[in-house]
Amino acid sequence: MGSAEYQQHGSPPPREPDLPPALLQPNPLERPNTPKASVSAQAVPRERQVPARGPEVGSHREASASILAGRVPVARPIPVAGGGERTLKVRAEEDKQQEIELTALARRNAPPWLISAIFHAVLMIVLGLIFIANSEADRVELSAVYAENLGDQLEFDSFLAGNDDEKVEEPVLTPDNLPLVDNPYAAPPKVEIVPRGTSSASDVAPPQVGLALQGREAGMKRALLAAYGGTATTEAAVHRGLEWLAKNQRPGGSWSLLRPYTSGAAEGQENEAAATAMALLAFQGAGNTHRFGEFQRVVADGWQWLLKQQGADGCFFQRGLYHSRFYTQGQCTIALCELYGMTADQALREPAQRAIEYILNSQSSEGGWRYIPQSDSDVSVTGWILMAMQSARMAGLEVPDENFRRVERFLDKVALEGGSQYPYRRGEEARLSMTAEGLLCRQYLGWKQSDPRLIEGMRWITSPENLIDFNKDRDAYYWYYATQAAHHMEGDYWKRWNEVMRQALPEQQIKRGKEAGSWDPLKPTRDRYEANGGRLYVTCLHIYMLEVYYRHLPLYAKISSFLQTTP
Repeated sequence: MGSAEYQQHGSPPPREPDLPPALLQPNPLERPNTPKASVSAQAVPRERQVPARGPEVGSHREASASILAGRVPVARPIPVAGGGERTLKVRAEEDKQQEIELTALARRNAPPWLISAIFHAVLMIVLGLIFIANSEADRVELSAVYAENLGDQLEFDSFLAGNDDEKVEEPVLTPDNLPLVDNPYAAPPKVEIVPRGTSSASDVAPPQVGLALQGREAGMKRALLAAYGGTATTEAAVHRGLEWLAKNQRPGGSWSLLRPYTSGAAEGQENEAAATAMALLAFQGAGNTHRFGEFQRVVADGWQWLLKQQGADGCFFQRGLYHSRFYTQGQCTIALCELYGMTADQALREPAQRAIEYILNSQSSEGGWRYIPQSDSDVSVTGWILMAMQSARMAGLEVPDENFRRVERFLDKVALEGGSQYPYRRGEEARLSMTAEGLLCRQYLGWKQSDPRLIEGMRWITSPENLIDFNKDRDAYYWYYATQAAHHMEGDYWKRWNEVMRQALPEQQIKRGKEAGSWDPLKPTRDRYEANGGRLYVTCLHIYMLEVYYRHLPLYAKISSFLQTTP
């Protein structure tokens, strides 16, 4: 019967249903020679037969499920018009039931690898969404801070070594009450210097130095910075300070307390030898010498000038105010003995020994030094001279024990509060600066770390009201000696002091302009001795303080533990 007859009589001719081309494919379960025409409603089990729907078939999900199951769904006719709401509901229910059946059929017949692939694909999508959601919250941004308020600083070890965020630790501080090391200033066995030729700045490898100065060597410096709380910020401040000093070196190699910078010492306070020695101490504290280091040329020019100032008797003080004589001698001798200890340059041995002989011959009967040879003593000058004597021993020069014992007897005479506090001179009241200097001398002279007098004095120095504060009682001289004494004492004393120092000093360093890298002796407040030393004096003392982590090895530490960390 033709299509016209179908429309006239309203009943379909008996024929196989029309299927879309996408579904007219051989059944994978049939034999290869089975004709396409054999695919009919009879090929489907009786319980799966449904009335034909005409030319339309179910959704793509039905088609996909049928292909996966190896079967082809049979089309059903669209319900005739007039069936009303009930007909539409029946169709919806039938569609839903058939979708459930086909999905179950696909699940049963799908190969296991495909199910696994779909599961893992969904899992990867879910994990990706979780990662994207959390990445914003976990982001860590690092930035260099040069504002007036530096904020919390990263520990040096964390910044370089990348500590796990959940296990960031405080710097490892050597425990209290470690035994006193045996002669920490003894020079090591003689080491032959072998040319290396790997740097345009030096043709000689740095030799081993006296034990107290080994922290300045590259391998030790990082270990000590990490162990004692140095940071990238403190090291950057040291480098900026050295650059400022290099820029202000005069053509002949010397430095001045007055110029060419601003806010120098008062007129009449000029002391070129002392200024040059202070600048050289800053460069050498960071490991620079006339033979190696970034500032090798600067150091070489400085020493070429300074050695010419030494007299035949070993004295470096040739002109200036009379009370500067032994401050100058102490500073120049410390610098010279350090350089000899760091380089083993034999050309330096004789001038270093002469400088020490002049000091020993000038010691007063009281046991210390002041302004005139063999006259009287004060704690301030004596502290500088004692450091020169210790530097000479460290470099392997001869310094008799008796001279050290005489210094000890002098300190016994002037000590207050049983030895925990010190005045400038005998009979005067205790001062913070003299107490810090006096306790440092006691540490070098052999007081144990557990000595009650030392502990009591350090409690006073490191009490909250006596920590570094640029807005109150500014005194770089006191801070310099307290920094060294607290560093050798270690433990809570050093931690309290260092947490303030490493923050305050970089904050106050000039960051821009002509004087960038220096510290202003007048701002934010006036330093106690700015008229005597000016900008160069204040800047050098601050550099020494920021070099304290490695400038001298701690007296009470187990040195072997540091030596094992070096490459």
